[in-house]
Amino acid sequence: MKLNRVEKALMNNPVRALLQRRYEAPLLERLGGLTRGMRVLEVGCGRGVGTEIIFERFGAREVHAFDLDPEMIKQANCRLSRYTSDQLKLDVSDATAIMADDESYDAVFDFGILHHVPQWQTAVSEIRRVLRPGGRFFFMEVTSNALERRFYRKLFVHPTENRFSKEGFVAELEQQGITLGENTVRRFFGDFIYGVGTISKKHGRDEEVRDG
Repeated sequence: MKLNRVEKALMNNPVRALLQRRYEAPLLERLGGLTRGMRVLEVGCGRGVGTEIIFERFGAREVHAFDLDPEMIKQANCRLSRYTSDQLKLDVSDATAIMADDESYDAVFDFGILHHVPQWQTAVSEIRRVLRPGGRFFFMEVTSNALERRFYRKLFVHPTENRFSKEGFVAELEQQGITLGENTVRRFFGDFIYGVGTISKKHGRDEEVRDG
């Protein structure tokens, strides 16, 4: 689901970018470390602030980023024009049908996108599919606790069915083979969750044996 006009303005302003750089990125780094020299995917890149952070702070070698909104991809292309085609790939795409082969990425980043996706469990399955064994899923997400607040309902447009709590989101990740352990935190009265999950190397090998 694309952002409405109000949320697009809120998400594409200097305050939001500052929050990503000064709060979210350091927290995710503390939970999951860096991605130096790695191949990374960002789901729902918007105008490219998160992509910059993945390059500059996390040290990714290559980033593939996509968004459902073509206008956001145009803005990201302008913002990230200094990166070469070997370093950066930008696409208009959907988190429920990621255009990548199985086990293509060392890490996936989600800066608050999956709560916009009606079938978010399918998006989690796709993220799991494209992560290599040992790969990491870095996320910041908005819970049903926030989406049920009058402020959110009045200003923003989100799917109203099949929303997740912090516990429900973590349970779905774990069920799909993305292990979190203690690498998740709740912030702002439970409205937001941050975490880093890992694909077990043993889990990946077991799947290969069963498939073979």
